[in-house]
Amino acid sequence: MDISALHNVTADYLKNTVDAARQVAGQDKGFESVLQSAMDMINETNDLQNQSEEATMQFALGYATNTHDLNAIQEKATIALNYTTAVRDRMLEAYKEIMNMQI
Repeated sequence: MDISALHNVTADYLKNTVDAARQVAGQDKGFESVLQSAMDMINETNDLQNQSEEATMQFALGYATNTHDLNAIQEKATIALNYTTAVRDRMLEAYKEIMNMQI
């Protein structure tokens, strides 16, 4: 590797570059927080789906007779699933777009 083309690279320049990189790394936790939020949303959606299945079983067995509550639980689970699917689709679109970028 030829480093003869490097002029004006001093210890101060390198120190400033490293400090700037550390500041960016310390501030940029965007992807990590987005990924954690998505995982939390998946877990919440799974819990709502399980509650919906449990309520359906309770109704089918005759332990619950209120159809309004059953419908509300099922609708909440359906909305959560649709929202999670939409977020997943958007994340996949963003990933594909990033992968198609030319460097």
